[in-house]
Amino acid sequence: MENPLRLYHTLVQVLRKHRNWLDVRHLKTLAWMMTGLIQSGTISLTAWVPYVHSRAVYAQSTVRRFRRWLSNPRIKVHSLYGPLIQQALAEWGQRKLYLALDTSMLWGEFCLVRIAVVYRGRAVPLVWKVLKHSSSSVAYEVYKDLLLQAAELLPLGCRVVFLADRGFADIDLMTDLKRLGWHYRIRIKGNFLVYRRGHRRRKVNKVPLACGQARFWHNVTITAKRFGPVHLALARPRGGTECWFVLSDEPTDLETFDEYGLRFDIEENFLDDKSNGFQLESSLLRSADVLSRLCFVLAITTLYLVSQGTEAVRQGKRRWVEPHWFRGSSYLKIGW
Repeated sequence: MENPLRLYHTLVQVLRKHRNWLDVRHLKTLAWMMTGLIQSGTISLTAWVPYVHSRAVYAQSTVRRFRRWLSNPRIKVHSLYGPLIQQALAEWGQRKLYLALDTSMLWGEFCLVRIAVVYRGRAVPLVWKVLKHSSSSVAYEVYKDLLLQAAELLPLGCRVVFLADRGFADIDLMTDLKRLGWHYRIRIKGNFLVYRRGHRRRKVNKVPLACGQARFWHNVTITAKRFGPVHLALARPRGGTECWFVLSDEPTDLETFDEYGLRFDIEENFLDDKSNGFQLESSLLRSADVLSRLCFVLAITTLYLVSQGTEAVRQGKRRWVEPHWFRGSSYLKIGW
C-alpha cells in the first residue's frame, strides 16, 4: 500500500485541478478522508485516523474534523465533483456514453439514487442524491433534477444511451430523455399495455414466447396514454425464470439486450460501495445530507482508483499488482 503522506499529497494535487473550493481546508480534509478510505478499506471515521498526519494530539479531534466536514452545508458536492468527472470523461474520449440509473437502500431507512457512467465493466458515479425513504421505488419527480445535472456534465456531441430497470419505466422520464436528445433502453413490467397497428391491444406478458425466442416490435405505442412510437425487444431466455421486455426509442434487435445488460454494471458499483469494497453500511452516519457528502467521498475515490487502474493497464503494469495471467480484477481493484 502506498505511503499515506505521499498518497495525501498526490490527492491534493488532483483535487486542486479546479478552483471551486471555498476553503483550502475543505480540500485538505477531503484528501485525508480519501487517504484513510483507501488505506483502511472501510468507511469508518475512526479507522481513517491512523493514516492522518496532523497537529491533532487526540484521535477524537481528527474524527470531529471529519464529522464537521460531512455536516458542512457550505460544501456543495456536485459543484466540486463536476469538474473532476468532466475532465475524466474528456480524457476517456468516448463518443458514446451509457448512463445507468438505479437505487440502493441503506439500512432500510435511506435510499441512494444514482446515475453513473458505464466504463470498462464498472459504473463510475456521475450524479446522485440520498433520500430519507424506506423503499427503493422512487417517483420520477423526486430524481428528475438529476437528469439535468448529468446533462451539464457530459461532453458536447457525445451520443448518450440511458439504461434503467423496470422500476423506472415512466412516460415522463422517457419524454424528458427525448427532450435531452438521449436514447434509452428501459426494461418494462409485464403489465404494460402495447398497441400495434392492425392488432388488438395486449399486455406484454401475454405475448407468446417460446424458450430461447426473441421478438422485435417496431413503431408501437404503450400504456393507455398511447405513448410512442417506441420499439420493443421481447425474449424468453433459455434457462431463465422470467421474460425480458426492453423498451427503446430506436429500432430493436439482439444488440438491444446486450446494451440493456450494461445496466448491471451499476449494481457492481453499489457492491464496491458496500460489501465488495468500501463497506458503506458499516457507517454510523444517519443523515441524508451527511450521507450525500459521504457518497461524494466514495465517488471521487472511485473515480481516482478507476483512473489509476486504467493507467496501470495502459502502461502494461497490471501484473505488478494482479496475480492473474489475464485480467480478473476490476479497474477499481487494480487501481486500489
